[in-house]
Amino acid sequence: MRLIFTIALILTNTIPYPIQAIAQTQKLTQTNNNTSRPALKLPKGSPTMGTVTGRRQGMGSRDNCPAVATQLTALVPSLPKNDVGGLTISERPTFLFYVPYTSNLPNANAQFTLNDSADNKIYTSPVALPSKPSVVAVSLPAHVILQENQTYHWYFKVNCSQQQAANVSIYVEGGIQRIKLNTIILQQLEAAKPQQKAVIYADNGIWFDAINTLVQLSRSNPNDTSIKADWQSLLLSVGLESLSSFPFSF
Repeated sequence: MRLIFTIALILTNTIPYPIQAIAQTQKLTQTNNNTSRPALKLPKGSPTMGTVTGRRQGMGSRDNCPAVATQLTALVPSLPKNDVGGLTISERPTFLFYVPYTSNLPNANAQFTLNDSADNKIYTSPVALPSKPSVVAVSLPAHVILQENQTYHWYFKVNCSQQQAANVSIYVEGGIQRIKLNTIILQQLEAAKPQQKAVIYADNGIWFDAINTLVQLSRSNPNDTSIKADWQSLLLSVGLESLSSFPFSF
């Protein structure tokens, strides 16, 4: 009888420890996931990442465009060999550009153009210049839908002269490819909170959805320091940290 009591006492004292240790480990992992910051990672099996040979940053002053401290810049990754662009899962993603040229410049105008994989123009639209240097957004209309597994070529140009024949645009250009998510990533996104979704997108190399998720969160919660830190982290991961403090113009 004493032997049975002793064994029972030993089991009582030893079994809760590993259960408690496992619970602590699970809690720690969950905390780390919640506090991780988005940083773009190259996706496996997609070496192009939806990029084309392009230009992420505009040239210096041209024609009547004034010199600026920070050049016209597309908010996208830029890989070696001037591969510019990124991936999306959206039918109609939003494109973001830092524009230093403002609406008070005489004769200045901007234009966005999107070509398909055969270089056919499928959409072009004028873009209003901001009232002060800031990040502008270009959204696609309802009739323009990106097809999966096709790489599109986009352009954003600024002209500061009405003399089109002699005018040389300041421009940026790059690519975008819409992909289909696998079941595992879809399940992760369905279970994630909005801020965590940006991390999941970035971890899987899906740039446009990562940055657009943070834009939406930033506009809804402009004073949230955690979202601001996520925004800075994502831009830092692609070398655009200098743009993290500029406001949105939309």
